[in-house]
Amino acid sequence: MSSKVNAASMQVTSPDDVRNVVLIGNAGSGKTSLFEQLLKARVEGYRGEKEDAERASQLFLASFVTGDSVVNLLDAPGHPDFVGELRAGIRAADAAIFVVSAADGLDGAAQALWDECRKANLPRVIVLTKLDAGHADFDTSVAELQDVFGEGVRPTHVPTFAGPGQVSGNIGLLSLEEHDYSGGSPVSRTLNAHDDQVETYRGPLIESIIQEAEDDGLMDRYLEDDEHLDVDDLLDDLMKAVATANLFPVVPVQTGSGVGIEELLRLIEHGFPTPGLHPNPPLTTTSGEVLPQPHSEPGDPLVAQVIRTTTDPFAGRLSMVRIFSGTLRTDDVVHVSGHRSWVAGAEDDAHPDHDNDERIGLIQGAVGTELKPRQQAIAGEIVLLPKLGTAETGDTLSAKDRPGVVEAWALPDPLLPLAIRAATRNDEDKLATALQRLAVEDSSVRLDRGHGDQLVLWTTGQAHADLVLGRLVERYQVRVEQEELKIPMRETFTGKADAMGRHVKQSGGHGQYAVCNIEVEPLERGAGFEFVDKVVGGAVPRQFIPSVEKGIRNQLDKGVFAGYPMVDVRVTLYDGKAHSVDSSDMAFQLAGSLAIKEAAAAKGGVVALLEPIDLVTVTVGEEYLGSVMTDLSGRRGQVLGSDSVNRKAIVRALVPQAELSRYAIDLRGIGHGSGTFTREFHGYELLPHNLLDKYARK
Repeated sequence: MSSKVNAASMQVTSPDDVRNVVLIGNAGSGKTSLFEQLLKARVEGYRGEKEDAERASQLFLASFVTGDSVVNLLDAPGHPDFVGELRAGIRAADAAIFVVSAADGLDGAAQALWDECRKANLPRVIVLTKLDAGHADFDTSVAELQDVFGEGVRPTHVPTFAGPGQVSGNIGLLSLEEHDYSGGSPVSRTLNAHDDQVETYRGPLIESIIQEAEDDGLMDRYLEDDEHLDVDDLLDDLMKAVATANLFPVVPVQTGSGVGIEELLRLIEHGFPTPGLHPNPPLTTTSGEVLPQPHSEPGDPLVAQVIRTTTDPFAGRLSMVRIFSGTLRTDDVVHVSGHRSWVAGAEDDAHPDHDNDERIGLIQGAVGTELKPRQQAIAGEIVLLPKLGTAETGDTLSAKDRPGVVEAWALPDPLLPLAIRAATRNDEDKLATALQRLAVEDSSVRLDRGHGDQLVLWTTGQAHADLVLGRLVERYQVRVEQEELKIPMRETFTGKADAMGRHVKQSGGHGQYAVCNIEVEPLERGAGFEFVDKVVGGAVPRQFIPSVEKGIRNQLDKGVFAGYPMVDVRVTLYDGKAHSVDSSDMAFQLAGSLAIKEAAAAKGGVVALLEPIDLVTVTVGEEYLGSVMTDLSGRRGQVLGSDSVNRKAIVRALVPQAELSRYAIDLRGIGHGSGTFTREFHGYELLPHNLLDKYARK
């Protein structure tokens, strides 16, 4: 072990000794089993982690030493509901282990995960699992990977078999060594003869490494005599080539038996990019001015980012932090900056922009899966900070005298709405505080007040919804009940109508007297409300005309048919009557309100409902395009068109909001995990007459 690595604390003295790796793979790929095998191979006494809903939904950190390197291993959720945690892991890591099952191949969910890595230009190594399945085949799997992910996919090892479906070891294509696991522990020996599989894959691998590393000298030596290339030179170039995110090595691993684990660990140490090779995210001042990109140098000013935040009712917050430059020390005062509006494009009431200074308390580092105190952490490391008072996920920690902002990654838009209410009065008293704490920890949660002040909890999918509701009960002892989501309909007139509002009361002393005559007519969609005064001769005294308008507006806000606000109408006041003593502001307000009600009941004044329409953009695998379009039509959607980009179909349609409440769940099934969508408000359109009874309030 290198003297630069302290095995007891995982403390390093140089970023070159660090490998930050995120494990990525969809459900059933063997990702979690691989995580367990890597830790068992390097963490003495490791017994495994309990698998539960919390563990499967969040980014999980473990650290271990292999060779001369400290590996910070992040296990990212594979479920699409938790893509926010995945993106956090991608931001924290310098490379990914992308796990693919040879038995199952590449489905839409796996391709969606790959796209997340591609967008971030994250270096990737592919681990191919489950080669022992009866129908699995290494060559077929590699061909599929190359077909879908590109020619940059190159095996660095090929599996060996003791019999059909019995993976016994592998052959390293660079070292030309065979690693035999048949005796339980790997035994390495030099390969005496090359088989066809080695010849097929070795040449293209070496050429890709040299080409991506831009090593002309090594290319000349390879062309002269590839048998005597120095393995260390190839490994040095492999690290550079992988860092380009254009070369994707493939390693066969059996997560059950551990075959290939040692070879993968050596590849992590020698072939995975260091923090200095993988570019750090851009940096700006707190006012938005672009600053030089931070380098992974411990002596530079501090730049770090909060990768995830967990909360506990008793212990408070725990912040996972990736340090991009500088050194973080216990008791340092740092600048905390959060500008989520820069990514969202709008202010977030639950997470307002903020800038403040805060003192760092205890620094904790992962040793295996346990946390141990540290005095400092340097550029390239990932540590945990307890009880940061104001820092949230995505916030930047920087030097007090050189404050900066690392732009947060894009958060998934929560598109599954849940209407909830507190189960009891006691729950109601605690609900607001519990939801606020959950929002701090989980940035994918959004809270809204819907129609009728209904509390709407927006989540990314059913698994996310179940997790959030479970946390309310288990952590905060708050029970909620779900109710039907209220769609924010609108009312309008579809024809002209005349009406009179008459409010006359005599009860001794001053009475109440007001009469107004109005005409109501529809306006075009989106026009809102227009009030026109055509009173002549003082039939309605000037001081009471605003009172009539106020009464009309108040009634329009309440609606006249189903309790929804009324929009897109013009109301003309053309006549009325007043009394010199009994007329008043309130009397004419009431008369205006009555006039609108009468107009709704008058001949020709047909009241209709308008439903909100969203512009929906669906992205799905091309093979599911027909199913998506059929489904949208079944939701009363109007398909506007479709395009095809990188094997993905993009469909645009106008769809009623009433038909979208469960679409986040339904699209997953239609697109077999490959579908995503966005929605934005488009406008209001007339609700079909046959649906009026469903939304009318009796």
